[in-house]
Amino acid sequence: MKIEHIAMYVNDLEAARDFFVKYLGGTSNDGYHNKNTDFRSFFISFADGARLELMTKPEIIDAEKPLTRTGYAHVAFSVGSKEKVDELTDRLENDGFELVSGPRTTGDGYYESCIVAIEGNQIEITV
Repeated sequence: MKIEHIAMYVNDLEAARDFFVKYLGGTSNDGYHNKNTDFRSFFISFADGARLELMTKPEIIDAEKPLTRTGYAHVAFSVGSKEKVDELTDRLENDGFELVSGPRTTGDGYYESCIVAIEGNQIEITV
């Protein structure tokens, strides 16, 4: 069994798509639009086969997203090396994204950093 894709509601669909393409090397499809419900989505595909569905519709609720909440906490992206973790973290921080932690080696042995991006959602960057 494998996870087929993860889905995420966002307010600004194009900005979310652009983030995952620009910073994390994703490739976007042309998008989907249901004219009856005004639901819109993009699928972002990554080299290893993972996919992320970005979605929006008029009636979504933009609730507060404290980092220590129940539910999905973050999505982690492996970039292949400590140097790439450092480089991407610096790039994201220089582009104005909030650095939550790292880069660092965690107690369980991961080399990672965490940033807040895309409407208050946390992204983990790891080896």
